[in-house]
Amino acid sequence: MRLLHTSDWHLGRSFHRVNLLAAQRDFLGHLVRTVRERDVDAVLVAGDVYDRAVPPLAAVELFDEALHRLAALGVPTIMISGNHDSPRRLGVGAGLIDRAGIHLRTDPAGCATPVLLSDDHGDVAFYGLPYLEPALVREQLGAASAGHTAVLDAAMERVRADLGARPAGTRSVVLAHAFVAGGTTSDSERDITVGGVAAVPAEVFRGIDYTALGHLHGSQAITERIRYSGSPLAYSFSEADHRKTMWLVDLAADGTVGAERVDCPVPRPLARIRGRLEDLLADPDLERHEQAWIEATLTDAVRPQEPMARLARRFPHTVSLVFEPDRAPEDPLASYAQRLRGRTEAQIAEDFVAHVRGGQGPDEAERAVLTAALDSVRLDDTLDEVAR
Repeated sequence: MRLLHTSDWHLGRSFHRVNLLAAQRDFLGHLVRTVRERDVDAVLVAGDVYDRAVPPLAAVELFDEALHRLAALGVPTIMISGNHDSPRRLGVGAGLIDRAGIHLRTDPAGCATPVLLSDDHGDVAFYGLPYLEPALVREQLGAASAGHTAVLDAAMERVRADLGARPAGTRSVVLAHAFVAGGTTSDSERDITVGGVAAVPAEVFRGIDYTALGHLHGSQAITERIRYSGSPLAYSFSEADHRKTMWLVDLAADGTVGAERVDCPVPRPLARIRGRLEDLLADPDLERHEQAWIEATLTDAVRPQEPMARLARRFPHTVSLVFEPDRAPEDPLASYAQRLRGRTEAQIAEDFVAHVRGGQGPDEAERAVLTAALDSVRLDDTLDEVAR
């Protein structure tokens, strides 16, 4: 059975205030053509269909258009909600849409009820695990604790119990939206840390023939059987070196997996350039970036006059301007943002405690209080989005 694995469409998202709707439409057209031309048997969408819980109307219309085009091909599509989606909104009409071969899985209670598809070698059971917010689903799933690993373990135990009751030789595919250990992150994914821990071990998905993951925006293989498709478009300059693809997965009769990357259309390349303004404007080696989306980091000791306007004359698609003057590390004027780069929210909070107490950082009890406070704020944000 041939599967096309994609995720993290983030319909409605912009790139540094540049509207990406046309590029997202081009990608979906490319996806439909790939399904038709490569004889795909099922499409897997591993969450974050939309960029936010209440997407703009244009994004909803584009999603509706995509569903109609996929349904017209007669190729089943299985999709789950991600941490950016509103499960209730995305799941509206799921029962009716199911009849058209579009299988939306947004309710954690249904994670062990598979979509069954068949080929010449028997059944393949597709289990959809929507994004599982630990504090919201722990009791429902009977998880041992309120953490990502615990709730995914509980969901996967239900999946394995259902799979074990099916005829021998039934192959299995799981769709999940999570941060699995070993994955490489980018700047454009929303933090899903709980209790100071975001990643879950790949062992959670043991015994499954193929696990189609969403959440991380870089296409990557955790193992041969566990893969992220990544986002089809770049949503931050940290993805400048990404090759944006989908996975074309062949699931053999014995459950063996073969996978091929299918490139996605690139609306415009990304480039990060760095240096003094006059050097950037004169450097002949930068000619290849003149039509790219540009993030320019200026290292001039003194902020130049009208830097964006001057950059735009050579690089008309400059969308991000950063100032990082070349100064000695001990210089008190060194960028505060630069000092925070690469630090987590918990680390920043602990650094602040150490700063106000003359270098004495938090003890274990205080660290637990800080972690609980950060988790509470993040959960409040999640509940607000669900309520909207």
